[in-house]
Amino acid sequence: MADDRLFALQRRERVMEELRRHGAVRVRDLAQTLEVSELTIRRDIVALAERGLLTKVHGGATLPTDLDPSPAPLRRQRTGAAPFTIGIVVPSLDYYWPQIVSGARTAAAALGVNIQLRGSSYDPAEDRRQITRLTAAQQVQGLLLAPNLEDDGVDQMIDWIGRLPVPTILVERQTPHWTATPRQLEWVRSDHALGMEMAVRHLHEHGHRRIGLVLSKGSPTSAHLDVGWTRACTELGLPGDFVVRESLSLDVPGHRDIISGILDRCRRSGITALIVHSDPDAMSIAQYLAEQGVSIPGDMAMVSYDDEVAHLAEPAMTAIRPQKARVGRVAVEMMVSRLMEGKRRPAQRVLVLPDLIIRSSSVTPR
Repeated sequence: MADDRLFALQRRERVMEELRRHGAVRVRDLAQTLEVSELTIRRDIVALAERGLLTKVHGGATLPTDLDPSPAPLRRQRTGAAPFTIGIVVPSLDYYWPQIVSGARTAAAALGVNIQLRGSSYDPAEDRRQITRLTAAQQVQGLLLAPNLEDDGVDQMIDWIGRLPVPTILVERQTPHWTATPRQLEWVRSDHALGMEMAVRHLHEHGHRRIGLVLSKGSPTSAHLDVGWTRACTELGLPGDFVVRESLSLDVPGHRDIISGILDRCRRSGITALIVHSDPDAMSIAQYLAEQGVSIPGDMAMVSYDDEVAHLAEPAMTAIRPQKARVGRVAVEMMVSRLMEGKRRPAQRVLVLPDLIIRSSSVTPR
């Protein structure tokens, strides 16, 4: 009985993950994905709807909204007080970050708190401007931030954030182990290093012994991916010297010449598989290979990192998928816990494990 209960919980968590990712789900699709009957999925949806976690609609479910009249017993608010408002500042509203914001909104709805979203850029000055707007209005009780921590002024930025008048949690960012701020900053982020290890080990299991890595130039994720790459290559006894740091997406001037140069190096080095961050760069390489008559995965296996649009590639791209919605959800839950418990709660720093999504670009069909 305990095993059955655990399986149901795991299945319902998968239902919620699909719902956070797409905003709406169909019973038929979930039944096929989870390999259970449609009746089982309908029962799961009813159970989750009774807890206020989703809204049941004909043939499926959607995320709950303020217009949903159904009861939400899990939405906890402070007795006799207005709900907390949490400010979120993210560097992009069109790639990677929408799923994090979606997860944050879902958690906020379940916990009865409000969200104020601000879009920024990868510019520290703009980060400060948007953060200051939120704190100056004195309408937020906590902040979830994803500032640029790559520039020379990173120490000053961390110190400034650590002295803000409201509790702060970094999202998909982390501070050094020790900082000289009045309080040690909390953070939640994807374990990108482990995600890279997953990619390397997947290719190694399929016979590849010369693997190359293409890192997106200027991405905050690259440093973590490099750590995972070095660790995996060392543990597996693979050469880890083929690392390229370039931006290769279709809108980068001269991307074809850059890709041609990388592939020439691959041929000289005997590279049979590439791991590429991120999806647009991986798709750009795949398109160039197809034009040159190079078979994927026969001549060159590929794994992308991010899984935003990797499924749209030809062939569909195997990818490491950071659990972005989960990161947003955990960040809100951590903040609400901090606001409710104050200094009694120990500081937390959380890593969320990615998934390996296997598609056609890395495995030869039998």
